[in-house]
Amino acid sequence: MSTKAKALHRLLSVPRDFTWEELIKLLSLFGYIELKKGKTGGSRRKFADENKNVIILHKPHPSNIVKEYALKQVITQLKDKGYIKDE
Repeated sequence: MSTKAKALHRLLSVPRDFTWEELIKLLSLFGYIELKKGKTGGSRRKFADENKNVIILHKPHPSNIVKEYALKQVITQLKDKGYIKDE
């Protein structure tokens, strides 16, 4: 199983210990890069792929663990854009 497949499998299981770094790495495997934030961006982070599909998330704090709703949001976005096939 490839790194991308393992990371995707872990995301789809919606674990309670999925870290922000894991999420950034997974998004980068799908071609997403973090966009530069403005002066008042706060904890909001934007990621875009080469087709200008944007995913907006809140960076978790003070903990580094991504909330379940955010993981589900990422899964939905990746499915909508065709990166993940419904099985």
